[in-house]
Parts: sequence; C-alpha cells; structure tokens
Amino acid sequence: MVMETQQTKITKILIANRGEIAVRVIRACRDLGIDTVAVYSDADRTSLHVRYADEAVHIGPPAPRESYLKMENIIAAAKKTGADAIHPGYGFLSEREDFAQACADEGLIFIGPPASAIYLMGDKQMARETVKKAGVPVVPGTEPGLRDDEIIAAAEHIGFPVMVKASAGGGGKGMRAVYKREDLPGALAIARREAESAFGDGNVYLEKLIENARHIEFQILADMHGNTVHLGERECSIQRRHQKLVEEAPSPFVDDDLRKRMGEMAIRAAQACGYVNAGTIECLVDKDKNFYFLEMNTRLQVEHPVTELVTGVDLVKEQIRIARGRRMGLTESVLQPKGWAIECRINAEDPYNNFMPSVGTISTLLVPTGPGVRVDSGVYSGYTITPYYDSMIAKLICWGDDRGEAVLRMRRALEEFTIMGLKHNIPFHQNLLSSFSFLAGRFDNKFVEERFSMTTYEQAPSAVELETAAIAATLFAHRNRQLAGQIVNRNERDTSNWKWLSRWERVHR
Repeated sequence: MVMETQQTKITKILIANRGEIAVRVIRACRDLGIDTVAVYSDADRTSLHVRYADEAVHIGPPAPRESYLKMENIIAAAKKTGADAIHPGYGFLSEREDFAQACADEGLIFIGPPASAIYLMGDKQMARETVKKAGVPVVPGTEPGLRDDEIIAAAEHIGFPVMVKASAGGGGKGMRAVYKREDLPGALAIARREAESAFGDGNVYLEKLIENARHIEFQILADMHGNTVHLGERECSIQRRHQKLVEEAPSPFVDDDLRKRMGEMAIRAAQACGYVNAGTIECLVDKDKNFYFLEMNTRLQVEHPVTELVTGVDLVKEQIRIARGRRMGLTESVLQPKGWAIECRINAEDPYNNFMPSVGTISTLLVPTGPGVRVDSGVYSGYTITPYYDSMIAKLICWGDDRGEAVLRMRRALEEFTIMGLKHNIPFHQNLLSSFSFLAGRFDNKFVEERFSMTTYEQAPSAVELETAAIAATLFAHRNRQLAGQIVNRNERDTSNWKWLSRWERVHR
C-alpha cells in the first residue's frame, strides 16, 4: 500500500521514553541536527536522557501509569515545547494504536507505523489471520475469546504440549506451557489473571508448543513509497521466562536458503498490514528448519544494534527519514550481513539467586571500549537503579569479522565491564560465553532454563562439539601468531619496562 508521500519537515522530536533508548534516539537526532525534548518522572529527574536532551519536561510521579503511560501528559509536553514529532522508543506507549492516533489527531508525527497497523498486529489472533491470507505459515492454534471448556477441547485436537498465551500480551506475561491435559485448567486460570493484571484484558488463546525451537526474528523497514525490505535475521533463542538475554546477527542456525525464504515471508507479513517504518517479524523455527510466524513487534527492538553493526544502517535515522515522508536509504533486502555481532543485556539482577532484581546506587561504572565494542546505556557512576522500571543497566554489543572473533571480543569486553554497588548479570554472560553448546551454536529457546546452570559445569561435549571447539582454538592460535608477528617480536621487548609485559608475565615474573 502506497501512502501519502508528501515530505514533512521535522525540527524537534519529543522522546516518549526513558533510559538507554531515549539516549539512543537523542544521539540520532543530534546527528541529524534535530532538537530533542526529554520527558521524565520524579524518579528520573537526574537521568542521563534528561541531561542530554535540549529540553526536558516533567510528566508525573515514578509509577509508569502516572507518567510514561499517561498519553495526555506526553502530548501536552510535545505541544508545550513545540515538538513536531514523537518517537516512542520501545515499551510504554510504543505499541498503543490509541497513542499513535492521538498524536495524529494533534498534528504530531508519530515516528512509527500507522495506528491501523499497530491495531492489526497488536491483536495476536487478528495478526495470525492477516498473515495467513498472505501465505505466511503460522503455529496451529485457536482464536481468543473461547471458554475454558472450548479451549480444553481444542487442545485435544491440536495435541500436547501447548502454550497458553494472552491475546493482548507480550514480554512473557500471561504465557504458560502445558504438557498434560490435567494441567491445562490451572494454567488457563493463572494466564487469565496475569493477562488481566498486565494488559486489562484476560482473553487468552492456545498455540501448539514447538519444542526445541529457535526464536529468530527479521528486521523490516518500509517507507511511504511502497518499498519494503528486510535487514536479515537476529538469533534471540537465549532467553529466560520469554525474556531475551543475548541476541546475535546473523544466526548460526540460518543458512542462505532459509534466510531467503524467511526474509520473503517477513516482507509479505509486513505488507499484509500496510506496514510503514521499522518493525520486526518474530518466528519460531524447529530443528528441521520449518518456520512459523509468531508475532510482529510494531516498534524498534531492544536488540536493534546487532543489525546496525552487520548492515551499517542506522535504524533510528531511517525511522526519522521514513516519518518525514522520504524514501528510505535501502533499495533492497540485506541477504549477506557483513561480519557478526552479539548483544548482551546487562541487567541489575542476581544470576546466583534466581535472577532476583537488584536496586541501589551504582558506585563505580567502567565501561569497555576498543575496536568492535559498543555500549548503549543510560546510567553513570552515582546513578540509582529504582524498582519502578525495568532492570536494564546497559546493552553491550560486540562486532567481529566472524562469530569467533565477536565471541572473543565479547569475552574481553565483559571482563573489562566493572559495575559496583549492586548485583548484575555479567557473570551469567561470562559463563554462557564459555559454554560448549553456545560456542557450537547448539541451543534453543529452552537452553538457559533447562540445560544451563551458574553453579555446575555443562555436560561433557559431544564429539561434534569437541571438533568444533578444536577447530576454533586452532584458528584462534594461528590468528594470534600472525598478529604477534606483525606487531612485535616478543624477544625484542624491553622487559624492564613493566607496562609492556603481558598479564601472564606480570603474574609469573
């Protein structure tokens, strides 16, 4: 669908969000010469996004429902400061069609898809039916609104295991895996309560549970001139309680043929709802590389930096370009990513205590730098992590020529990353990146919950995994020898100068 293509001038953008994503959008706006407006609650008065923006407007108490989720306060702040547009970031109001429509009604540009697309893809069942008409494969399931007895009868036809899912849900809320018929009534009751509490809608539906599945998503961009492209896939299977922890691009599981077929599917799904701007098609892929549409996220994703690093595309800039009515910079889909990127979400939580959230003041913060290392964050030394919002401290993203180099850089960066004053999950990431299964790319979306432990070593690797590790170690050693020969002969060092000694030499001298 081709929409109105008249170009619109944007001189000031209000960011209806907080934390690292607000900082990320502010930086893109600064690169484009666009003024920015931050909004903040009482708890965020001294936050980094407030300091970085050109202007800042207070919007209410710490509770999100009284500040970041209060549409009238956000729009009033935009009108008060003369903003032309609003960027919603992710979370909060980013996938609320009524907010997108309210912005349009007030003459503000919503930097995201049209309200109609958000509405269509926000309802899980409506989204399934829409993409099915476009020939997109979906997981077998039911429609929302059925009574419990109807759902139980449908489960018998679909076959166990099944997944109970909230119709208006996301982020793991209102989701329950059920392996036996007798467990289904209780799971339905719990899922309905969770969904009602989180989304104000207790409707649920059923999907066939695809076991040993990969969670793979495709980044979509579409402009108002009828152009829709994908920017390749992201591997998002390392997750816990349906919350992603590590993402990478490309996926070690996806080959060229699968990438082509899934990319074409993602474009069809986006076009089926008249999509414009940045969005993500999320899929489940089984061990035989059969893929199924899961949902569409009608916003920028937390993990968007890995796609940026392997494509060279600034997704936030593209969002703004598209919202202005211009043609996007890309002319075709990205089928050959350049290098490899991995993102670790650094959260304030204790991986040794069931990932219990941690609050407190960051007394020391030293972030890693160097080639191929990027840190997206909204915190600083002295910043206080509060219980009001999500636990993310930062996103650590590393790029390499290949997966091996990206993993090694991530290990180095995690070792350099120093956070003191509260618990964090850096030890989890360090253990994960030493796991044979992760290094061999042999994992699925249940790996962390079912086969990974912070306190015990992984089971002995298989012959295939040992061979993979041996090859990787040989290549790594060969690369280091080449680099050492290019830089300096070890025997020519002046070992009396302490700073030139390696770590091993300093310890064992």
